[in-house]
Amino acid sequence: MRKATIVLSLCAASAMLLAPYAVFAASKAAPVPNYVELRDVDFQKEIDGKQVGLYTIKNKKGMVVKITNYGARVEQILVPDRAGKLGDVAQGYETIDQVLGGQGSMGAFIGRYANRIANGTFSLDGTEYKLAINDLSTPPAPPRQNTLHGGKKGSRFVVFDAKQLSDSAVQMTILFKDGEEGFPGDLPVKVVYSVTEANELVISYDAVAANKKTVANFTGHTFFNLSGDLGTSIEDHILTVPSDKVLEVSSALVPKGNFRDVSGTPMDFRKPKALGKDIKADYDLLKAGNGYDNHFVISMKQPTELGLNARIMDPKSGRVLEVWSTEPGVQVYSGNFLEGKLPRDLGKGSTVYKFRSGFCLEPSRFPDSVNHSGFPTTEIKPGEWYSGKIVYKFSVDKSKPVAKK
Repeated sequence: MRKATIVLSLCAASAMLLAPYAVFAASKAAPVPNYVELRDVDFQKEIDGKQVGLYTIKNKKGMVVKITNYGARVEQILVPDRAGKLGDVAQGYETIDQVLGGQGSMGAFIGRYANRIANGTFSLDGTEYKLAINDLSTPPAPPRQNTLHGGKKGSRFVVFDAKQLSDSAVQMTILFKDGEEGFPGDLPVKVVYSVTEANELVISYDAVAANKKTVANFTGHTFFNLSGDLGTSIEDHILTVPSDKVLEVSSALVPKGNFRDVSGTPMDFRKPKALGKDIKADYDLLKAGNGYDNHFVISMKQPTELGLNARIMDPKSGRVLEVWSTEPGVQVYSGNFLEGKLPRDLGKGSTVYKFRSGFCLEPSRFPDSVNHSGFPTTEIKPGEWYSGKIVYKFSVDKSKPVAKK
């Protein structure tokens, strides 16, 4: 009996001595993530009589995307770096209240009309439509008075009806009403966000002109930083865009209706080049937006299948993003209106979103297409459908290239 007691005492003592090492081993096995865990409870709010929440979609490889139905906004994307460590590559906010006071377009699905419409007017079958003006400049900036991203509310500042379809897909629906923001016709829209086992975030959208001829132009407006450090510069990210021409724009950032060859200009990304290499060049199309805010032509015809719009890589983490879409052009935006202003630019984990700390790649049917007959059409006749797809495909480059600015 005495021998058994001694053995038990030794076992207990050993357990006490080993306990700290067990805790240490457990901590090594489950490292603290370097990203903020977004919580649904922090996005619960009633806005305009509708319930807002946070929806999670994921695959079996560990990729996670979190989306709020307020503006159908992507708030978080978790994907691995070259070492296999998950990181957050999408700028966003921790709570719905921060979203309400934050960057207006950050993460949002954009409709009914993406990008700018010059002077907020267009004509359709002889009828002139005057739209809500929400893109105004302040001196000393050049005068600007346009409709941007669908108007004062568009789809950015409304609550979508949401339905979780599966662990990997969520559906968001909205109805743009006849006369809303000045646009004609009812336009119901269905957007499905899904994550594939190939680490792709797929945005599929379908809309139908319910009762009148109308116009539509959709895109996604996620702000990316592939480093996973969401407040750092993206100027070292290496971008490739398979385009030989870009839209000419005025100082008010609206298309003139013609195109410019990218050869020999800062707009030439046909070969991989750091975003920051030419961003400070004395070049009119860069001065207009204080950096890249330009629409690159992928095709002059409406594509019938997915095509590559852009590829971008962060040399530090090795993360690669390819953007594929069924749209004929892509807007390259280098985060020029991120200014580190509080509280607007205070993001997840108290990260300040500073100047050029995020980039956007926005496929669409060209800005201001409604006013240029030579651009891809955005008109939809009654009963016709507008369908499209954007694919954000993530991978890693395991080499360690050095980007030269």
